[in-house]
Amino acid sequence: MDWRAKDSRLRSEGVNPDNFPAGTRIGSWRVVRLEGQGSYGAVYKVEPVAGPLGAMALKLALHHRDPRFEREAEMLSRIRHPSVPRLHERGGWEMPGGGVFPYLVMEWVEGVSLYEWAAQQPRTSRQVMRVLAQVARALEATHAEEGVHRDVKGDNIRVRTGDGRAVLMDFGSCTYRRAPVLTFQPPPPGTPEYSSPESLRFQWEKRHQPTARYEALPADDLYALGITAYRLVAGRYPPPVELKATEGGFEFVSPGWVEPETGGSLAPELAEVIRQLLSGEPHARGRTAEVAEGLEQAERRAGPHADQPIVIGTEQAPSPPRARPKAPQRTFPWKRGVAWVAGVVLAVSVGWWGGRLSVRGPPSEGRGEEEDRVGLAEAALSPAWDEGLLGSGWAGVGLGMPKNPFPGQRRPPCRPQYEREINGGCWSPPRDAPPPPCVDNAFDWQDGCYIPVLEIRRPSTSE
Repeated sequence: MDWRAKDSRLRSEGVNPDNFPAGTRIGSWRVVRLEGQGSYGAVYKVEPVAGPLGAMALKLALHHRDPRFEREAEMLSRIRHPSVPRLHERGGWEMPGGGVFPYLVMEWVEGVSLYEWAAQQPRTSRQVMRVLAQVARALEATHAEEGVHRDVKGDNIRVRTGDGRAVLMDFGSCTYRRAPVLTFQPPPPGTPEYSSPESLRFQWEKRHQPTARYEALPADDLYALGITAYRLVAGRYPPPVELKATEGGFEFVSPGWVEPETGGSLAPELAEVIRQLLSGEPHARGRTAEVAEGLEQAERRAGPHADQPIVIGTEQAPSPPRARPKAPQRTFPWKRGVAWVAGVVLAVSVGWWGGRLSVRGPPSEGRGEEEDRVGLAEAALSPAWDEGLLGSGWAGVGLGMPKNPFPGQRRPPCRPQYEREINGGCWSPPRDAPPPPCVDNAFDWQDGCYIPVLEIRRPSTSE
């Protein structure tokens, strides 16, 4: 077997995180338990086989020689801050049966996610400003090293048990100046709900340029911090940016702003910071150090009102009507491609990339705005779909073939002229795809590279 075939087989098989029970050795570390799993890695609580060190966190790649881990390790090695986990070791584990799987060993942070922390009991504005300031300082340290986190959200912020310090976690989507490029085509890494307006605008305006690549900036991290803060105090996301269809084309329109105070009672100083972070103009969000200093000063100077618990209101502010159900949040890497195909190639996504962009059509005589939105989706859906997956030209790092179909994936019978049945689902080869090892955001399988074919159904006009 030549090295290409072997490499493709290893990446296709990948790692099953559940196969490592307590006591399994990974390098010089012994697994205590599995803590969580993401798209590209699994995190274990580990302890050293020998030595005085206590518990540590080990993040193991799920795919053979995944280059993302080297980039994450490089970024973490540059940062020294109490709100960023300290990198202790990087290495490659030679798994029995073949394959080298990168791993990182980091400081163990005992605690809960930011959203879970807020849900445990009502928090005050002063407490919220304190943890947000700590995250802002972590971002300041990241930006000082010419890096961008690119996935700031409450699920990636851990509040430590004991001292209550907020720690910014999971630098798997990060980038830094002169970092190797791993994904050449849109959309950029991250979680859709937290994407900045300038990122969404770039993706829309460059939708016909498949090699266009969005360069994330510190302002993107600050906007995501604003989304995190809004959801933290209001219990929901702010209204999404809208893309309106007009006779002359499409234009962005600002949604009806819903003040964060509407969802919960909070100090005006905190509400003002949230409004600043969610500004549509990147420069208006300020520098990262200025945001951190402003939060720290507000925490110190705010009056007794900042010590009142933030009670999230039970009444939810009305949201714009939707033509289609909200797109799924990114859980697997292929969903970014799904959002791109359904939302940009087809130009029909309401809830585009998880709800941060919606689409409206121009009102027609005798029809309401809701019906026009549905009409736009129905008119654009069918003609492009057969070419949507095949012609999208995704690029990035190849992935191992999953053992089961994805939610929403077409099941057999598959169309023989376009598709192949693999593991109970229908798959198509990208146009002009090279042989494995795949360089696309495609999945390796035996003699080729494949991407999932999705079932798309027209929405009901009642939704």
